Amino acid sequence: MNELRKLSIAQMHDGLKQRNFSVVELVEVHINAVENEKLNAFITKTPEIAIKAAKTADERFSQQKDGTISPLMGIPVGVKDLFCTKGVKTTACSKMLENFVPTYESTVSDLLLKSGAAMLGKLNMDEFAMGSANINSYFGPVENVWVRKSDGEKVVPGGSSGGSAASVAGFLCAGALGSDTGGSVRQPAAYCGVVGAKQTYGRCSRFGMIAFASSLDQAGVITRSVSDSALMLETICGYDNKDSTSSERPVPRFSNFMSGDIKGKRIGIPKEYRMDGISEEIIYHWEKVSSVLEENGAEVVDITLPHTKYAIPVYYLICSAEASFNLARYDGVRYGLRVDADILEEIYSLTRAEGFGKEVKRRILIGAYALSSGHYNEYYEKAQFIRALIRNDFIKAFEKIDYILVPSAPTEAFGLNEKPDPLIMCINDVFTVPASLAGLPAISVPVGLSNEGLPLALQVIGNYYDEAGMLNVAGVIERNCSSIIKLNS
Repeated sequence: MNELRKLSIAQMHDGLKQRNFSVVELVEVHINAVENEKLNAFITKTPEIAIKAAKTADERFSQQKDGTISPLMGIPVGVKDLFCTKGVKTTACSKMLENFVPTYESTVSDLLLKSGAAMLGKLNMDEFAMGSANINSYFGPVENVWVRKSDGEKVVPGGSSGGSAASVAGFLCAGALGSDTGGSVRQPAAYCGVVGAKQTYGRCSRFGMIAFASSLDQAGVITRSVSDSALMLETICGYDNKDSTSSERPVPRFSNFMSGDIKGKRIGIPKEYRMDGISEEIIYHWEKVSSVLEENGAEVVDITLPHTKYAIPVYYLICSAEASFNLARYDGVRYGLRVDADILEEIYSLTRAEGFGKEVKRRILIGAYALSSGHYNEYYEKAQFIRALIRNDFIKAFEKIDYILVPSAPTEAFGLNEKPDPLIMCINDVFTVPASLAGLPAISVPVGLSNEGLPLALQVIGNYYDEAGMLNVAGVIERNCSSIIKLNS
């Protein structure tokens, strides 16, 4: 039965329709895997919720009304612990929310559950989604399923959705919800050898997501194939009147557009992404995949995105400023951790000192400084101005091209016991942050293995609301690279 865990979402759906196995059988084998997992990917397990969904799904499949059955009906999934789940502990992997149980459901997880998906539990992450390695969690670090070939060293799964990526790569669930603020779906997917996709900002509701940086936060999905990402994205996208930033633009069935035909499409390669510190192995695969796209009828052209070099400092100023504002609500008074004291100000300071981890405190302090009256114009306002220039670079580029091909991360995953300084950690997001600042859809696809036997990945960036075309290009890359990279079993 363990072989069921290695099926794709589409294969699971076909097997369930043909009654080759039951949903309960499918879910139980995943529950057993989660109960015995060694990656520290799941921090809250919900087998009772998963079994209940499985029994309901089996009833639906027994009725054989295939046309009304969602492709996610009965599919075992995990949910990043950033999405509020009604009656299920939601912590953002912070001591501040260690015992918080929401009374409402996030829109994205609600859509997933209403499709019939079976939630196995809540997934580990960097505290409040702040990090690039999933080593900032109050519940301990997540391990990658991949290890370094030369010394057998464990490596990080990436962050902040490290639990989501590791659980999918480790066959603990078929797909997982993650969140992407500056690359937190795409970068861990790259490190774990799976597919990570985010949609255009506004395609998904943010209602019920624990806020980090509101102008950047997005839901995203992590799966083992591009077609599975299409199925999950089309399930969770859509307008929500509870989120004023969500788009009313109709959501097509992305999976219907994955024809593999990219003839005549123009693929841009930005010269600014060939920067110091990028692995030669990644450059090799970048060039190789460019040739593959040309062989499939696309035209690969050089483009320029001149303000890319400012993306990292702009991102960290904006996200830290918004985090400083959003996390001010954790004061020890209304909900979450409370450290008692004689005066109110002392309750605030003691609660935050004990409740927040080091990385969260660092970003709150940076953000508070950037928003202060003496520095607002100098830092935050200027960062927003440059953000607009970065966005305009993409808009101009998309007047001449259809898609952009760039690396997902500058190197392979680093060792779990290595402790890079915060600046080095920031640079891990150098290739994912620009699309986040612009609010563009992007997807990371594994393309090969390094000499150390670790996954390498590229990302396809699409134009606004062109998730369907982006997924189609990613599917072409996947089909041509699938023989190069295989997940650990």
